[in-house]
Amino acid sequence: MNSVNEKEKKLKLALTKLNNLNLSNPSLLNSIEELKLKQNQLEIEKKTIEEKYNNLREDYNLLSKKIDEFENKEKVDKQKQIHFSEKIDELNQETNTLLEEIDKWQT
Repeated sequence: MNSVNEKEKKLKLALTKLNNLNLSNPSLLNSIEELKLKQNQLEIEKKTIEEKYNNLREDYNLLSKKIDEFENKEKVDKQKQIHFSEKIDELNQETNTLLEEIDKWQT
């Protein structure tokens, strides 16, 4: 019970001090106004940074898609190159076979 009474007295004392606080103090009002201005400036900066971040995020996504497209195109090109090389090898083999046949017929 003692601690409740002590807490109540401390709360009453704190309320009294808060009620007696002179909010018309010019330096306090100036400080509050400066803080409000700084807060507004920080909010503007935050909004600007968020917009830049969103733009960068969009750019990143676009570039990621382009990179994926290039990688896919590169894969397709490699496959075409491999296929082309295989066809050239087949033609070389057929040419060799034909040359061998021609040699047979000539001898």
